[in-house]
Amino acid sequence: MEQTAFDDPAYRAAAVDLLGVLAYGELTAFERMAEDAKLAPTLDDKAELAALATTEFGHFQRLRDRLVQLGVDPMEAMRPFVTPLDAFHDHTAPSDWLEGLVKAYVGDGLANDFYREIASFVDAETRALVLDVFADSGQAEFVVDRVRAAIEEDPKLGGRLALWGRRLVGEALSQAQRIAADRDSLTALLAGSVDRPGLDLAAIGRMFTRLTEAHTARMTALGLQA
Repeated sequence: MEQTAFDDPAYRAAAVDLLGVLAYGELTAFERMAEDAKLAPTLDDKAELAALATTEFGHFQRLRDRLVQLGVDPMEAMRPFVTPLDAFHDHTAPSDWLEGLVKAYVGDGLANDFYREIASFVDAETRALVLDVFADSGQAEFVVDRVRAAIEEDPKLGGRLALWGRRLVGEALSQAQRIAADRDSLTALLAGSVDRPGLDLAAIGRMFTRLTEAHTARMTALGLQA
């Protein structure tokens, strides 16, 4: 029988952890967007956000199905990430509709960029799934349009939302550090092994530069200072 990357127990544990954290992240994104839709100022906004929530649930289903395909219980794979991700969302609960939109675009965007970076170190099938799941689903255009229109109507909102965006980044980085500390498999995936190259310090620096640049671009698109 032809060997695959999943014959390596360390790699299998890392890939399952990656799919588990992504699946729970998408499940909570669905839940959050459905809840935020209640804050929508118009019926059109409510429908738009509900549609985005449905897309997130579709992503969850695809990640769940991949875990099942690998012979893994999706609920068990997600379980280690419930506490850290729930803590992140508890600490970054939006106070209004606009903060919810910025969180969905900026906070989730930073996390998604990081997971896309990690996807470079997994097998081709898993990588293709991760990249497809995190392709833009129309969220960016919707959020940018609503936030920029709100700031144009009331410029004072810009300062508050910029502070909120910076807070989201700080909380997201703390959450990522906590997950990395708790799950050695994900750290090992980035570090590589004898026959599977990983990131050296210079490459890690370049990765964080890319993450920072992408975050700054999102804030700029919203009309906010990073």
